[in-house]
Amino acid sequence: MTPFDPRLLTTAPRARRPVAWLAAVGVLTGAAAVATAFPLAALVVALVEGSSLRTPALWLAGLLGLRAGLGWVAERVAAWAGVEVTAALRTVLLAHWLAAPAEQRPDPDRGATLAAQGVAAVEPYAARFLPALVSGAVVPVLAVGALVVVDPVSALVVVLTLPLLPAFAALIGAATRDETERRWQALSSLAGHFVDVMRGLPTLVGYGRAERQVEVVREVSARHRRATMRTLRLAFMSSAALELLASISVAIVAVTVGLRLTHGTVGLEPGLLAILLAPEAYWPIRRVGAEFHAAADGAQAVADVLAEVAPAPAPPVDLPAPTSPASHGAAGTAGVLLRGVTYTYPGASTPVLRGVDLVAGQGLTVLTGPSGAGKSTVLELAAGLRTPTSGRVAAGPAHLVSQRPFLPAGTVRDALRLGNDAEDPALWHALRRVGLDGVVARLPGALAAPIGDDGTGLSAGQRSRLALARALLSSDPVLLVDEPTAHLDDEARALVHALLVELAARRTVLAVTHDPDLADLADGHAVLGGDLEEARR
Repeated sequence: MTPFDPRLLTTAPRARRPVAWLAAVGVLTGAAAVATAFPLAALVVALVEGSSLRTPALWLAGLLGLRAGLGWVAERVAAWAGVEVTAALRTVLLAHWLAAPAEQRPDPDRGATLAAQGVAAVEPYAARFLPALVSGAVVPVLAVGALVVVDPVSALVVVLTLPLLPAFAALIGAATRDETERRWQALSSLAGHFVDVMRGLPTLVGYGRAERQVEVVREVSARHRRATMRTLRLAFMSSAALELLASISVAIVAVTVGLRLTHGTVGLEPGLLAILLAPEAYWPIRRVGAEFHAAADGAQAVADVLAEVAPAPAPPVDLPAPTSPASHGAAGTAGVLLRGVTYTYPGASTPVLRGVDLVAGQGLTVLTGPSGAGKSTVLELAAGLRTPTSGRVAAGPAHLVSQRPFLPAGTVRDALRLGNDAEDPALWHALRRVGLDGVVARLPGALAAPIGDDGTGLSAGQRSRLALARALLSSDPVLLVDEPTAHLDDEARALVHALLVELAARRTVLAVTHDPDLADLADGHAVLGGDLEEARR
């Protein structure tokens, strides 16, 4: 975890513009703060000497107005930058996970924590810490430069004491990093356990073990609470330490100026300028330390996201070009080819697939076998969602309909148009082909009827047929379907059979099924059970 990682600008190019605006506004704000000291000192001197106050008062009013305007702009830019940087990182992270095979994706609990709470914590990091970091890098240099011109002795005091603040901040930051990492681990553990409990709650209730999980969740929550409190205590202690160092340093400058004023070795105006400029050299670094603690979660999240999306060297895999296999139709439609494929799930010791050969060309090919033989894994390999441990996989652009298809929270229209831009008449035609037009027409709003996340509000069979209607709207030449007739009655099953046969006339359709009627309609039948044997009519 570093204060600012330059990879942020290359990994998420969308973040460059807001970060550049933050830097520009921070530099202008720092320059205005340093410049304000000059008319303020001149005004006090003019008041003491009884001379005209007009000129320094006008300059002071103008600079104060400029600082107020820059402060307003800084707040607006900081809020905009926080949203933009957060959105850019979340977009890059989700795009990386969507493009990566399943073996390279994180555990669900860690992924949910990083994409939700983690990326959300980046907003205060970008909105508050980054502006403070820019000011901490620019304003002390401007203040010391002005002090060198105005009062070299005070400049020497500041130069000698100023490095103490970043040194202590670095030491405290190292401890903060460790505490933040422990807090993130506790949060990931809490999120993962809570998700597991919610998923298995029906089973736990059935076996009378739900009450036991209350204590477990309470224990994990307490561990997260203790980690959070340790981080907060450290933040308060570090802020107090930095404030003490800065106060002592400014006091040293003030004492030396006072002694020299007493002996007449320095004028009133240079002495006032030195006293006014010295805090401007220390304050930005104190602010960096304070904001770093407030944005430590964001800094850790940025580091985790950048590590997650960093390209990993992949071992060379012998993958043929997705040309048509020998058994493809006469039109040369892209199909599916597996040669000597072995696949082992991450963390498992025994392969789920071993030496599998499969050729599926234009037409309907069904894949059958006992549960747990790896049939769904074959579809995921053909869809590119997984990479084989060994062997070769080639397939044309594929549309996968899994056993539990993804349906986003939104409307029926949103679910059907995911991955296509079909108009309403085409949507109604697709619904009619799977026998859902009457069901959707009776919903309030019809195509605009809301459905919950993962199709909440629809039955399992309705979700499956809605996904098949979406597949009908896809232009991909390969269609992969997993148990398309499960949860369907005889009438709906007949509609799905007819639809798959029709699609197979112009596409490659590979279907995993236990439905013997669908197997009878197939052009090819492959049985998976240890080894895969293929029979063609």
